Parts: sequence; structure tokens; C-alpha cells
Amino acid sequence: MLNTQFTNDVRQTLDHFRRSVDQLFDNFYPTPNYRALPEGQSRGQEYAFSPAVESFWTENELYLRTILPGVRSDDVKVSVQNNQLLIEGERKAPEKWGKNSWLQMPYGKFYTAVDLPGHLNFEKVQCSLHDGVLDVTVPIAESSKPRQIQIQTGEGRKSISA
Repeated sequence: MLNTQFTNDVRQTLDHFRRSVDQLFDNFYPTPNYRALPEGQSRGQEYAFSPAVESFWTENELYLRTILPGVRSDDVKVSVQNNQLLIEGERKAPEKWGKNSWLQMPYGKFYTAVDLPGHLNFEKVQCSLHDGVLDVTVPIAESSKPRQIQIQTGEGRKSISA
């Protein structure tokens, strides 16, 4: 998980840098607003940002949390594929904001993938979105949980002589 957290930190930093540079160039060379472009056409970028994901473990479950302010549950899709949790969707800009807006939050499509270990029960993943926070709970598979093994004593065993 540490490698995933480091990767997400680097991705988030690079996304922030890219947005800053894009905004700088947009101030000098304005480009059309997303809503002004024809359907299916974008500014050359498929995803506007990658949300940060934090996680922690308990004895029974893995918890993941993603902050998605201003995103409705209809605009988010969560899936599991090839031991990866995929979170994708779109944060829509306020309709009244236009050309002269100064934005610090990224708007547009977002995507992130989190590598998950194989000892989880992917059939029972649960998600909830409340107050701009997406909580994902993935239970640990019963076969992977530690179990107590009874130790047999030497009583009742017969010795074999050679």
C-alpha cells in the first residue's frame, strides 16, 4: 500500500502542477470552455484530475476514502477489475461560472486506480458517498484471516520401534 500512496502523492502533485501551467497559459491564450465545445470533443485531455485516496486496515476490512466535493453519486462509478479498485466520474463546474472565473478546484473527468491485494472479498465491496466523501469498504476473505490451529499433545500416540 505504501507504493500506491507514494504513487498517488506524485500523481496528485503532477496534476496540480499541470493545472497551474494550463491556467497560466489559458490566461494568455484563452481556450473555449468545455461546455462550448461540440459533444464528444475535449481540449486534448481525457481526465482533468486524479483524486487522492487514503486507506487503513482493520482485522476484518480494508477502508478507502476519497474526497470528491461537489460530486453527486450519479456522477461516480466504482468498480473492481484485475485486483484494482477503479474510481471514475466527473465533477461538473457550476453553470453560472464562465470565462472570467478563477478556479482552484479541478473540474471535469477524474480517474484513479488503487492496487488491491488478492486476499480481499471483492464480491462484498460496499460504497457510500456522503458530504463529498466516498467511503469504500472491502472485507478480507475468510480464507485469508488468521485462524487458530489446535495443537495435539503426544498422548495417545504409539511409538514405533526400529
